[in-house]
Amino acid sequence: MPDDVPRPPAGPVSRRARSLVGTPTLHALRGLLTANAAMRRSIARRAGLSESEMMTLDHLSEGPLGPGDLARRLELSTPAATGIVDRMVAHGHAERRPHAVDGRRRDVHLTDAGREEVLTHLMPVFVALARNDASYTDEERAVVTRYLEGARAALEAATRPESAAPRRDRPTPAVTGR
Repeated sequence: MPDDVPRPPAGPVSRRARSLVGTPTLHALRGLLTANAAMRRSIARRAGLSESEMMTLDHLSEGPLGPGDLARRLELSTPAATGIVDRMVAHGHAERRPHAVDGRRRDVHLTDAGREEVLTHLMPVFVALARNDASYTDEERAVVTRYLEGARAALEAATRPESAAPRRDRPTPAVTGR
């Protein structure tokens, strides 16, 4: 909101939130998360992939997944995830193989071409991050690691259903003129 536009008065939740997130480390973390989201979009665009396809490649880089597992990780329906896999198979980024134990199931595997596609775009980022990491002492890296692991745990906790804030019912607007 521009500075010349008056802001509505902040409620107690807004005031509390501002008091909690005002540290330089939290501002830096927020900037990192924003930059990461922008990087994912940019790399997906350059690779000719949708963001969902990019996320799928990321998940498959950790190992093969069944279509249902992939749908849960992407927070999509199984048919939507299957459509993404179909496109990735058509582009040579993924392939379906029989499940190692259950012959009725099929797993989705990242192909070498899919891995190379992603790494081609990510390698400059990896080099820059490795250079940055090397500029710290072991003790400094230990502090950064502890901070980032704590931040990751906080973000992961927010994804669990039990952590959701109770839904505030909004009043239904009155229908007039009838």
